[in-house]
Amino acid sequence: MTYEYIANHINDADDIMPELVENIISVDRTGQYVVSTARYLHAIDAQKYSTSIDLLVKAAILKDREHVYLADLAASLYGADYKQRAAVLSSSDDNFRRIYKRLYPIGI
Repeated sequence: MTYEYIANHINDADDIMPELVENIISVDRTGQYVVSTARYLHAIDAQKYSTSIDLLVKAAILKDREHVYLADLAASLYGADYKQRAAVLSSSDDNFRRIYKRLYPIGI
């Protein structure tokens, strides 16, 4: 319900976005909605929602234990060619490094 609220009220939810993000993180057990929300906010305005996206990505890394959603998250945030740029992205973005490490535990 929180994801739907964000999607349906994106133009007037900025004041309560921190609470919405906190709620979605607390209720999502698998990371599916956390990832979807991060991808959605990134598509809407990555810079404006950067703090929320960062919190959602960190939560997704912890919640998506089966690594079902992390590859889609990486492609959405870093581009479809993220694997080819893994070394550069890892050196400049801790969230990317953590996502990549979970998807490809053998290393870069």
